[in-house]
Amino acid sequence: MPVLRATTVIAAPSRTVAGVLRDADVLRRCGLGVEGAGRWLAAGDEVQVPGTGVPLRVGSVSPDGVRLGGPGCELVAGLVAVDGGTRMVDEVHLRGPVPGPFRRLLATRATVLAEAARALAGAQVVVATALVRDAAVLAARRTRPPELAGLWELPGGRVEAGESEADAVVRECREELGTDVVVDARLGTDLRIDAGVLRVHAAHLADGAPGPRALEHSGLRWVTAAEVPGVDWVPADRAVVADLVDLLRP
Repeated sequence: MPVLRATTVIAAPSRTVAGVLRDADVLRRCGLGVEGAGRWLAAGDEVQVPGTGVPLRVGSVSPDGVRLGGPGCELVAGLVAVDGGTRMVDEVHLRGPVPGPFRRLLATRATVLAEAARALAGAQVVVATALVRDAAVLAARRTRPPELAGLWELPGGRVEAGESEADAVVRECREELGTDVVVDARLGTDLRIDAGVLRVHAAHLADGAPGPRALEHSGLRWVTAAEVPGVDWVPADRAVVADLVDLLRP
């Protein structure tokens, strides 16, 4: 199967590069058709390479890269951390000759993705908390703004000046839930939001900490892996549904 390959080093972490690889607005600037997809691509979404008639369906999204596949074709962006950022190896696998639109796509992606990733890496950070207890994650129901009221989210907020992301997670859980948590690890990719860049952290309750209370939300619920896909999440948190399911599975 013929392979077209382009390699570039992007001055941003791999989670940030993976985040722009699934950003629908960025992909449109690269020349891909993403009509019908949400703001962030997820497994199962379909994109088009104009001029080829080849539909590509998103197979996987992770900090290691994004893979799309279709009949006789794959578009794979693999990501590896290196000094100074992330090395992206962008490949097209096709049965038959590689059409010109794929060659133009790879040339354009290298420039557009590098610019978008650098901008996202420098944006205001907002943290969200995937708080896990007994194989369930905590969802909180928003009260504002009006367009998000009634939807469910992972608790969190802005990282303040001089504060680490982990410290922000702990502080926000105290303020919003009245409890203490221990931060475990990052979850999923970076996500560009109106307020900056959203980064999700998994966490668990600290020893002896009280149960969470809805201090700034209209309700709380613990959601199992089987229930996560059916929750009416805010759009940004819906983009990490697959990551939440993986987190909760044994």
